[in-house]
Formats: sequence, structure tokens, C-alpha cells
Amino acid sequence: MGQRATQHENVITAAQRVNVKLIAYTSIANALTGNMKLAQEHIATEHLLAGSGIGYVLLRNGWYTENYTDQLLGYLNSKVVLGAAADGKISAATRADYAEAAAAVLLSEAGEAGKIYELGGDKPFTLSQLAGAVGAAAGQDVAYQDMDPEKLVEIYTESGVPAVFADILVDTDLRIREGALEVHSGDLARLIGRAPTSLGKAIKDALAR
Repeated sequence: MGQRATQHENVITAAQRVNVKLIAYTSIANALTGNMKLAQEHIATEHLLAGSGIGYVLLRNGWYTENYTDQLLGYLNSKVVLGAAADGKISAATRADYAEAAAAVLLSEAGEAGKIYELGGDKPFTLSQLAGAVGAAAGQDVAYQDMDPEKLVEIYTESGVPAVFADILVDTDLRIREGALEVHSGDLARLIGRAPTSLGKAIKDALAR
């Protein structure tokens, strides 16, 4: 982060030189309307693509389920999920599901240039529901604790998260409150030809590893 726009411009320039016909770019869900700090570099790249003369398709990925399942050990040890998202809903999906959708677009024989896909899981969940699902899968109580944003930034930085990234994580939670990562398009299911992996299954699979 902080270097993406320049790096992406380099890639687009290189693609122009070798006459690439189509770029499929993995942006972020609701990029233009979600007001997330995390979206700023994605928006910049979308604008670069629009002016590049290369055909492009936007795969606006929602949140990754792994953003939470990778933290299962911490949730289970502390018996708490910390956040600042209140009752905001998150349409998360697994990296594998998003990758399958990208492959479907790249292999499609239909004209994909100019299309925008808003991608996310079919069943949005709150962080409270996440905590409940983790607890149910592990057979123990796990609760969600909604935090003061400034306090949560402090907790993250004290845990070793770089300050800039801690601020972005908490900003994302605050935007989740406003619906920034809630997706209702159904695009992901249509592209992969099935329902996206459920939160419960993703948690069970992570616990089994």
C-alpha cells in the first residue's frame, strides 16, 4: 500500500507496449461509493485503465473470508473478536472463489471488456455473527466487542501492526458500518456457477488445517 498506483501504472504502460488486449483488474467492492481509504489506490488504477486504450474488466472483490479465518487462533484464545464495524454487514468470500471468478472471466469467449463485476458472498454477516460462527464451529463461546476506533488503532499498533495499516483497518470497519463491503449483485455466484463458500464452511475448513 502506498505504492500501488505507481506500480500499476508501470504494468499498464508495459501492457501497452506489447499490445495486451485485455486486463482483468482485481479492484475492491463498491470502490467509487464506499469511501474507504483502502479504495483510493484502486480508484486511481481504475482511472489509469480507463485512459489506457486497453480493454479492461473490473473484478471488484469484496472482503476475503481469510481476513478473519487467518485470525481464528487469536479469536479462540481470547474468546473475543474486536472491531469497530457495529452491525455493518460484510459480503466476504474466499480467495479461491474470487480466483475462480477471475479465471472464468479470463477464459470467457464472450466480450468482457468494459464490464464491471461487484463480487462478494451471497450471505452478508456482521462481526457479531462472525464471532458466533467461530464459537459454534469450535464449541466454545466467542463474543464480538465493538471498540472505540481510536482505542482499536492503539491496540493494533501495540500488537505490532504498522500505524498506517492499523488506521486503514479501522477505517474499513467504520465504512463497513455504512455498507461499503456489502454486495448484492450475485455476480460471484453467476461467474463460478454455484453458491460461494459459506462462512461456516470456511471456518470449519480453517479449523481442520
